[in-house]
Amino acid sequence: MALQQKIADVFNEPACEKNQAKSEKERKKGCSKPLTPGAAAGGCAFDGAKIALQPVTDVAHLVHGPLACEGNSWDNRGAASSGGDLWRTSFTTDLTELDIVMGQGEKKLYRAIKDIVARYAPPAVFVYQTCVTALIGDDIDAVCKHASEKLGTPVVPVNAPGFAGSKNLGNKLAGEALIDHVIGTHEPDDAGPTDINVLGEFNLSGEFWQVKPLFERLGIRIRASVPGDARYQDIAGAHTARANMMVCSTALINLARKIEERWGIPYFEGSFYGISDTSDALRQTARLLVARGAPVDLTERTEALIAEEEAIAWARLEPYRARLEGKRVLLNTGGVKSWSVVSALQEIGMEIVGTSTKKSTIEDKERIIALIKDASHMFDSMAPRDLYAMLASGKADIMLSGGRTQFIALKAKTAWLDINQERHHPYAGYDGMVEMVRQIDRALSNPVWAAVREPAPWDAAGELHAKSAPSLAQSDVETDRGFARTRKRFATTGVDEMGEC
Repeated sequence: MALQQKIADVFNEPACEKNQAKSEKERKKGCSKPLTPGAAAGGCAFDGAKIALQPVTDVAHLVHGPLACEGNSWDNRGAASSGGDLWRTSFTTDLTELDIVMGQGEKKLYRAIKDIVARYAPPAVFVYQTCVTALIGDDIDAVCKHASEKLGTPVVPVNAPGFAGSKNLGNKLAGEALIDHVIGTHEPDDAGPTDINVLGEFNLSGEFWQVKPLFERLGIRIRASVPGDARYQDIAGAHTARANMMVCSTALINLARKIEERWGIPYFEGSFYGISDTSDALRQTARLLVARGAPVDLTERTEALIAEEEAIAWARLEPYRARLEGKRVLLNTGGVKSWSVVSALQEIGMEIVGTSTKKSTIEDKERIIALIKDASHMFDSMAPRDLYAMLASGKADIMLSGGRTQFIALKAKTAWLDINQERHHPYAGYDGMVEMVRQIDRALSNPVWAAVREPAPWDAAGELHAKSAPSLAQSDVETDRGFARTRKRFATTGVDEMGEC
């Protein structure tokens, strides 16, 4: 399918609540917003596709394009792996101006694939299209098909050039590559009645490893976690699972729907953030599996596990409740975290004064309203100056966001905690909830905030020296005169201003 047709198919996603609410004219128009030239780094379709697939750990990820494309996208999430480091090895065709002018792109791509297979023998190679190679017309689909036949190794084209649209579109185009070329290509001989897939889970900071043991204690096997800590063969055999859990629907809802249509595997959307949401995810998984032939006692064993784990988690959280209850939180994130983290924080008694709904679906927004009971606390995006004003005026005690807005909180002398993909602490599951509350408590009780809010020592003595010290304006004038004399001396002696004195 041509890229334009594939994008139109993704935009017409019937499982997307936002898409369903549109008119036929709006649906044809699509969801993509034009990207600003020069400002698409970290937000283009190529970047989104790379994010969604790079955590597949045993695959060689080859970027077909100039070196900068790979440099800007490599390892930009804190996904963790229990396997080898091949996924963290940077592969690129490194196209130059001469390659582009002479039309050597496709030949260079084939040679790169051949070299990777010979040196590393990966189970598969994922090839990513970029803006430059798409514009000059390199047919990566044909090259990948030829390489697969000649080399005997699956070579998967990921046709998501940056100019195609946003990062979220790239996530979905990555899902299309999996459904078209990977899932269903391997038949495992150990398929069981309690196998599930987890879609849209990236294993940030290894947080899925805190959830996976819970499923294993119930006898539920994770056939494939896409993409967090995944293996190629596991994804290729994902069509044998009995149920799918969708963690981030904004990223891979099209993948979940097409798996259900093609192989009849039902899915539900859940979250591992917070005690209640983790328990609900386990319950819904057990319910789906029992409905599809799993042992009936799975439901009882699930409830017993939930009761045990919740009791332990609440006992560990109790020491923090007195210090955190009533504390006000500004949540500046998006997607599934816009409601799942809200639920988690409310469980400990914290108050949500605002939550961003950027990249959130209609269902996400409905969940937020049900949780905080006030739609006025929701905002699609907030300008930096408005975030600063809100924090500086003391309307929030702490802000949870990504690294891009941390300096707003620091400038406002307000506690801040990283909740996005760059974080270094796992927050999923029962243990993750305890860790998140512990980190929030540490951030709020850090003595640095009391120190930076105090007047500076020289401010207290300012009035004492005001009479004897020259005014600020006078000081500036004298300084300017000094610079002027220095420049004149440089000109007289022939010494350049940037040279050594």
